[in-house]
Amino acid sequence: MGRSEEKSTVNGAKKRRIHTRHRRSSRRTDTEESPREMRGKQPARKQRAAFDIVSGAVLIVSVCVFVFSLYQLVMQIVPYHTGGQEYGELQDLALTADQDGSGFSVDFDRLLEINPDTVAWIRFDEPSVINYPVVKSADNEEYLTQTFSENDNKLGAIFMDMRNQNDFSDRNTIIYGHHLKISPEMFSRLHLYEDEEFCREHPDFYIYTPDGSVRTYTVFFAGVVSAEADNYDIEFSSGDEFEQYIEKCRESSNYQVDVGVNAQSQIVSLSTCTGDQKDERFLLQGVLTAVD
Repeated sequence: MGRSEEKSTVNGAKKRRIHTRHRRSSRRTDTEESPREMRGKQPARKQRAAFDIVSGAVLIVSVCVFVFSLYQLVMQIVPYHTGGQEYGELQDLALTADQDGSGFSVDFDRLLEINPDTVAWIRFDEPSVINYPVVKSADNEEYLTQTFSENDNKLGAIFMDMRNQNDFSDRNTIIYGHHLKISPEMFSRLHLYEDEEFCREHPDFYIYTPDGSVRTYTVFFAGVVSAEADNYDIEFSSGDEFEQYIEKCRESSNYQVDVGVNAQSQIVSLSTCTGDQKDERFLLQGVLTAVD
């Protein structure tokens, strides 16, 4: 082999070795990261890890808030359900009526066995949900949070003002009941009488008493009043003073009703909260128009 051929062979071998190292280097670059590249990706990994932690924490807090809100909702709804169920059972126990609503009667003996504070039963044709026993205690606080069957419940009971006579012989007898935001129970539907048309369609309500009487009252006043309004007066020194009281009530009513009210009249005032202002009440007043 000549010198030129030998040199050519050596140069070829060198080129092959360089090419082989280049290919190995290329493969290593494709699959491996340099220390600088690894250092560059570490902050990104830390950021992702921090994001995952924050996201997990937010999710946990959201679940906790949801569970707590659900618990609060259930705690609000349960009393309405149990209280409504209790009064439904009471109606089944003490009431008798034909399918068309006629022949309505109240078994006061059973009611008095359950609660000796029973003084009456109040019923509306509409809203028909107002269909409850009426009780009276030594104060006006007990039945705000206690049902007819003396169970603690936010529905409370329909109760007569402690100042009134049990037999509805006062010139003005006041009966209280709750207005409930998420339930139609108690006096919640009394507000339908804010509408004059509704009143004209359903002008009367009924009070049943243990002596067997059925007292029909015709609405003559409906409106929002102060909790301290004169409408809550029950004592009048004379017939003239009572007539002045009646005139003030008529003037402040949402609408005027053509029914006679005078110094000899007896009225019933039904009071409930408005659901908006603590110092306001919705009041519905009816005058006695018949006793059966």
